[in-house]
Amino acid sequence: MGLKPEISQYLTQRAALGLPAVWQAPLDEIRGNTQTHVALTQPLIELFEVTRQMITGSKSALPVRIYRPVNEIKLPALVFFHGGGWVLNFLDIYEPALRKLAKAGKFIIIAVEYRKAPENPYPAAFNDCFTTLEWVIKNADKLGIDKGLIGVGGDSAGGNLAAAVAIKARDVNLISLAYQLLIYPCNDRSMKYQSAITFSNDYGLTTQAMKWFWDQYLQGSEFDSDPYAVPSSAPSLKGVAPALIFTAEFDPLVDDGKNYHTKLLKDSVSSMYKDFSGQIHGFFNLSGITNDAELLYSDIAKNINLLIGREIDN
Repeated sequence: MGLKPEISQYLTQRAALGLPAVWQAPLDEIRGNTQTHVALTQPLIELFEVTRQMITGSKSALPVRIYRPVNEIKLPALVFFHGGGWVLNFLDIYEPALRKLAKAGKFIIIAVEYRKAPENPYPAAFNDCFTTLEWVIKNADKLGIDKGLIGVGGDSAGGNLAAAVAIKARDVNLISLAYQLLIYPCNDRSMKYQSAITFSNDYGLTTQAMKWFWDQYLQGSEFDSDPYAVPSSAPSLKGVAPALIFTAEFDPLVDDGKNYHTKLLKDSVSSMYKDFSGQIHGFFNLSGITNDAELLYSDIAKNINLLIGREIDN
């Protein structure tokens, strides 16, 4: 069916800005260019409470935001890791989406501002995300969270981090996670799949940009077989949390998500997969551009609650 018309228009408008590719400009410039993201102009819906605080990380204090949709206790929780190739983005960009998702699902979302590459390469971001999960578990009662209903999730690089955290949670027997939410994840560094060729250019994220992001994060090949860095390299995913995987049709990473779904099923892990036709990488944060973003929030909320056996009134 091709790109959704509103997405074609969005890509044309972005191209008209003439912004350099991530490998073509200094780091400060490409980070500064994220200030043009359309999500920063979107209205913020009201929730019962949104709080900001600092938690203790392994190397530095970590800013977290806690989105509480209702004044209730024993709520499920989503520990969320944002995307941006482990290099870019910040929580303000995710504020509109996370507020809507928390309200739709009636669960608490805890989002962390982890350390970024290349200044802080792997395992910095991974360690920060795992530390955040540990903090949520330790403080579940204080946060009004049901410790048995905690999941992890993220988009793009955040999907990679969520998958990796889910693997380590299994490996160290930290907790039985309720789910892992992977929104167009990047779990396979090799990118030797067809979508990386078919959709390599002209759809927002490019294959060359994704490879550049991987280089900033891993800085060599030392960690290519480390499942906490490259989740698809895990010898087995048996015993990890059940997965919800969402992809976009015109994304160089679409096969990454499909392949990880297949790997999970092969290893006897429950996995739900949905691809959004006509969409591109990053549409989770395009609620002011495409109605599919709202549908994505609804699908995520519905499927998380189905997975944990919970009924909610919307």
